[in-house]
Amino acid sequence: MQNTVTPTHCPYCALQCGMHLTPAPDGTVEVGERADFPVNRGALCGKGRTAPAVLSSRVRLTSPLVRSGGGALVPASWEEALDRVAQGLGRTRAEHGADAVGVFGGGGLTNEKAYALGKFARVVLGTSQIDYNGRFCMSSAAAAGIRAFGLDRGLPFPLEDVSRTGCVILVGANPAETMPPALRCFTGLRENGGTLVVVDPRRTRTAEQADLHLAPRPGTDLALALGLLHLVVAEGRTDEAYIRERTTGWEEARAAAMAHWPEYVERVTGVPVPRLREAVRLFCEPEAAMVLTARGPEQQSKGTDTVGAWINLCLATGRAGRPLSGYGCLTGQGNGQGGREHGQKADQLPGYRKLTDPVARARVAEVWGVDPDSLPGPGRSAYELLDALGTDIRSLLVMGSNPVVSAPRAAHVEERLRALDFLAVCDVVLSETAALADVVLPVTQWAEETGTTTNLEGRVLLRRRAITPPEGVRGDLEVLHGLAARLGGERGAEKGFPTDPEEVFEELRRASAGGPADYSGITYRRLAEGDGVFWPCPAPADPAPTAAGTSGSTPPTTAGTSGNGVHPGTPRLFLDRFATEDGRARFAPVTHRAIAEEPDEEYPVLLTTGRVLAQYQSGAQTRRVDELNAAAPGPFVELHPRLAQRLGAAEGDPVAVVSRRGRAVAPARITTAIRADTVFMPFHWAGEGRANTLTNPALDPTSGMPEFKACAVRVEAVRP
Repeated sequence: MQNTVTPTHCPYCALQCGMHLTPAPDGTVEVGERADFPVNRGALCGKGRTAPAVLSSRVRLTSPLVRSGGGALVPASWEEALDRVAQGLGRTRAEHGADAVGVFGGGGLTNEKAYALGKFARVVLGTSQIDYNGRFCMSSAAAAGIRAFGLDRGLPFPLEDVSRTGCVILVGANPAETMPPALRCFTGLRENGGTLVVVDPRRTRTAEQADLHLAPRPGTDLALALGLLHLVVAEGRTDEAYIRERTTGWEEARAAAMAHWPEYVERVTGVPVPRLREAVRLFCEPEAAMVLTARGPEQQSKGTDTVGAWINLCLATGRAGRPLSGYGCLTGQGNGQGGREHGQKADQLPGYRKLTDPVARARVAEVWGVDPDSLPGPGRSAYELLDALGTDIRSLLVMGSNPVVSAPRAAHVEERLRALDFLAVCDVVLSETAALADVVLPVTQWAEETGTTTNLEGRVLLRRRAITPPEGVRGDLEVLHGLAARLGGERGAEKGFPTDPEEVFEELRRASAGGPADYSGITYRRLAEGDGVFWPCPAPADPAPTAAGTSGSTPPTTAGTSGNGVHPGTPRLFLDRFATEDGRARFAPVTHRAIAEEPDEEYPVLLTTGRVLAQYQSGAQTRRVDELNAAAPGPFVELHPRLAQRLGAAEGDPVAVVSRRGRAVAPARITTAIRADTVFMPFHWAGEGRANTLTNPALDPTSGMPEFKACAVRVEAVRP
């Protein structure tokens, strides 16, 4: 056991809060504040403080498990377990073809793991069928950002800028519960004289702190954004010089917005016209303002267009690519940003390159030492991949995800997982998905391994190993190395899959060079010596990346480098130009449309889902922490008193929520903080309270994002 204090980062959300770790007598670590890290300045939420609890052998896996002849999972050696995985995947590939093998990754994997997993799928397995749970997180915001700006980075500015702007419209986000340390930015905003507008169908802890709360009907955020833009035009608040000099497509977008007059928007959203006008006033009067979105507007079958409408509002008012202004997305998962940049997404290669781009394929193939023509094309998006299990896809490798709980129409996804010929899962704990596997491989955690992550600002960070993992546990990179050795034939494929994370990162740097997400100028040494580096950060010898029509907080010298020849990174994007071919941002001519499943007589209520303070994502890890379970012991159904009265349900009574896909039962939580036509369920639990049993897998046609945030349900009292 090491005896030093290790500076590192939290394993949970995309803030990647800084913390110090000190080895504890029980073999885990103790968490200490790291006040020097600018994102959280020492502040930590309960999940971060209790993260070491999951390191305990009491709750985590410490031996590989294989399915016995009797059907039970039993301990096995690593050699046997890896042999079984290689045999299972290899048999499917031989009998049904490479695309009958699927790979499903996660937004919590380090950059090194995400990179290696994408390479493993395409080079060793030869399959196109790889995607990850980040498709469920912010893929719509990514698609809208690329369409508008030519580049997707969650925040195009440091988080600290939020407290210095004049107004923030926060859409479908509840950072008071999902990323509490970030709340200081919104508190600072108001202390500095700025205003906060929160758009959410629930009066959340964040909405309670807002200067103005707009509570639209779920699924109508697109109409709301278009209504605000209509008022901006009607009131003469557009920035015509900015529109003329820095954008294209305004006339079409303007015409689309003008069809959404205020009274129509009030009927669609339920937000009164005076509140719409007040939101426009608060947003337009200051010199600088921002729009920040999260899962609320994004997890819809029209999420890309919805985010595009909010971007239009920023562009029409000259609030993008200017200091302390712009559109940004609050990324959810710990490495949700980096996880979609380096190849585990169905349509991408490292460096955020397009898999369909011949130049990108040639560049990455050269780094990998393979023929570009050998690389498969784009595969299915996440839900489409899961839906094909047991039919087109016969075997699956899962790394860092728990789709039995997190996927929409979860009961169906569970059935598809059970229908597989072979399932292997790499995880820290025996999640609900791992419990279905033929082989479970126990892997290292954040405090037991070194690797990089990229937080919601695009800040690349170094997580450092603080303690030695237990005997019987291996890293994900070791797993991929072992499988490559077994599946790569005589080509010595394992040589392309080193187990040292820094060696993997060095290859990632080369593979990303010249791409939109260029990491080539970032090294472990630079990361260890500072507070992270913002991408794009090209190496001095490399040309500026396509996306680097950007400016940092300090104007770079010639060739985009600092005075010592090292690129400083890019904290603030788009100040000079956008990352499009002509340097202009593009308006999106979007119009409102209904959600995929509107309420009717049989299912008259809308369901929306989300998170609670003490749990995280599918809950696979946080549900194993006593302190967090005491604060949030199980699922619930939040409903308005009028709906509760119609049902005859009292606080705490079990109620059933029923959709066309299934039924979930949980205690009633009665509150006026939610609309009378809406119920809310958190999605962290399995079993009869699993919210995603109910949710609709209707997909956004551009991003592949399922419509988690709105579906038709009925609510029933459960009688004894």
